[in-house]
Amino acid sequence: QLQLVESGGGLVQAGGSLRLSCAASKRIFNSYVMAWFRQAPGKEREFVAAISWSGSSTFYDDSVKGRFTISRDNAKNTAYLQMNSLKLEDTAVYYCAAGGTWRVVEEEKYDFWGQGTQVTVSS
Repeated sequence: QLQLVESGGGLVQAGGSLRLSCAASKRIFNSYVMAWFRQAPGKEREFVAAISWSGSSTFYDDSVKGRFTISRDNAKNTAYLQMNSLKLEDTAVYYCAAGGTWRVVEEEKYDFWGQGTQVTVSS
């Protein structure tokens, strides 16, 4: 069982930046694809970004491409989501997830989830 704990959420003005972290409980962290999803109020959870096992490949939803950057540090068992140029519509609970399949956006393809961290963007 892999436990994931997100941190770094908060309140930020539009145009600002935040960096989310996702700490994993085990050293097998590098056996998993890591991803970030988000869920806005009244909406379904949606894919944001994913990073491959080694960190050499990434892909993003079009809504965040060019503004968000996913990364990982396998030595620290931690994944990150750097969010720049934040918009009001980025307001959501952000979840990190771990799975075994590359380049998938369906949440059912991910096996482990964190509890989520709230990001609120204000005008």
